[in-house]
Amino acid sequence: NKGTSSTDPSTMIRHTARDTGRFIGNTISSFHARRQFGGNLGREKHTLQNLAPAIDQTTQIIRWGALALVGGVSLIFVNQQRAQGEEKKESHSLTPGQERSDLPFFTREEISKHKTAQTGIWVSFRDGVYDITEFVEGHPGGMNKIMLAAGGGVDSFWALYQQHFHENVFEILEQHRIGNVAVPDRQPAQAKSNDLYSNDPARHPALVVRSPKPFNAEIPSELVNDQYVTPNELFYVRNHLPVPEVNPETYVLKIGGEGVKEISLTLDDIKNKFHHQSVTATLQCAGNQRNVMNRKKAVRGGAWEVGAISNAVWTGVPLKDVLMYAGMAGNIDPTTLNGKDPEWQHIQFEGLDTDLEKFYGASIPIEKVMDPLGDVILAFEMNGRELPRDHGYPIRVVVPGVAGARSVKWLKSIYVSSKESPNHFQQNDYRILAPSVDWNDSPNFQDAPSIQDCPVTSAICSPKNGDVIPMGTVEVKGYAWSGGGRGIIRVDVSSDGGKTWKQAELVKDPSAKYRRNWGWTLWSISIDTPQQGTDMELCCKAIDDSYNSQPETVESVWNLRGLLCTAWHRIKINLDSK
Repeated sequence: NKGTSSTDPSTMIRHTARDTGRFIGNTISSFHARRQFGGNLGREKHTLQNLAPAIDQTTQIIRWGALALVGGVSLIFVNQQRAQGEEKKESHSLTPGQERSDLPFFTREEISKHKTAQTGIWVSFRDGVYDITEFVEGHPGGMNKIMLAAGGGVDSFWALYQQHFHENVFEILEQHRIGNVAVPDRQPAQAKSNDLYSNDPARHPALVVRSPKPFNAEIPSELVNDQYVTPNELFYVRNHLPVPEVNPETYVLKIGGEGVKEISLTLDDIKNKFHHQSVTATLQCAGNQRNVMNRKKAVRGGAWEVGAISNAVWTGVPLKDVLMYAGMAGNIDPTTLNGKDPEWQHIQFEGLDTDLEKFYGASIPIEKVMDPLGDVILAFEMNGRELPRDHGYPIRVVVPGVAGARSVKWLKSIYVSSKESPNHFQQNDYRILAPSVDWNDSPNFQDAPSIQDCPVTSAICSPKNGDVIPMGTVEVKGYAWSGGGRGIIRVDVSSDGGKTWKQAELVKDPSAKYRRNWGWTLWSISIDTPQQGTDMELCCKAIDDSYNSQPETVESVWNLRGLLCTAWHRIKINLDSK
């Protein structure tokens, strides 16, 4: 009964379930993050790789404990209410989510109106509708996560967390059954054929949509630290144009330009003519955290918070091998080609995405491609599965350590050139001018070089700005990343605005080599809240293995396009003394 003075049994049960559920959810998340990539436990730097069997066993015990706890709590709560005179409901042995003739029907619109404690919190599963208002505080994964599905369906979320598909969980769910999804709403509405975006793929409802057309969305910050490798469905999406429909049977990648012969490769050619390579790499939109800049002074661009970044295992073929197959010399010195100054300096990419007026394109320096340690690949798999359409099916280039804008999706052609890509997005975007330059100054973006490698950055993902936290101890989690293959060696977290700092525990890829640290680092730390006051400011900064650190203020890196916001990330949380 911690945190409440109530003696009402149902209230006591709900608070106990809430507190224990939060502990269980955090423990599972922490175990899995450390288990998957052998977390660096702060200064001791022990890994948990050898403890994987024990962690698996412990995780299973915790999960069964969660089921027992929530199941027991739910049954006690239901029985307590029945004892107070509530009518006993008839038991049903139907398949979970199956239509029940004894219950009313609700439209999707009606369900969507129930997202808060005041309106009641409803969700759907398959064809069933459920009122989970009394359950959310006791959700083993935490209230914040289950609330992502409020007013909608839990089906997509459960597909990511398979432990839900168990008889005990189904029994608990059915206890909250109130109705059925209206029959007309069981099939998604067909989009209008004259809409260029009508053939875009379906997306996971948890994604935080920043723009519907073109589609741009973040991973919810509270889910970032659940897994080192971001599930495909939750990986942030940055589209500049409609998603093209590509027939893999007729797909052809064209290669040409200076120093190579013109060739065309089918999807089968790419998969079968070259050896495969897997790269664990983080991609980040250069506009990630743009809203932080925007709150200081208005900028132009998509309204990103901290979730325009994700991490995946990409599988494909080295672009270096493909270009050598097309006739490019392989003995490239960092400064010369075949002993003379090269005439070609850039590898240009064109995508198949278009709005009938323009298409997307970008380019990177040839040295990045031909460097055997550069790990640039033509990817056809993401986390062991076929590339999703939103992420470039059937082929995309993945350029580790570089701004995500250069990892062109739906790859149409590769061109070796003496010049950068002439594409609008290469020439007039993804470049940074000084903080003193504003739109009234008629800025010329070509005065600045194109963004390639990204500077070190970090962010607090949990708690979120404005959250209400009980006084005591708060678990703070987030990510850190640096471009150019530079690894993260430290993340510092402050609870007093930067006056004093504590070092966070790190979870990163233990297989990454020097200057090939392409994946992010996840971090966590427990911070004591002040015993007095109503709020608390948290901030974080990361240091990479070149001892680059983040600038303190947003003002020092502000630019009119809101790119590369790498200042200390700050949030303010409210403290609840009760």
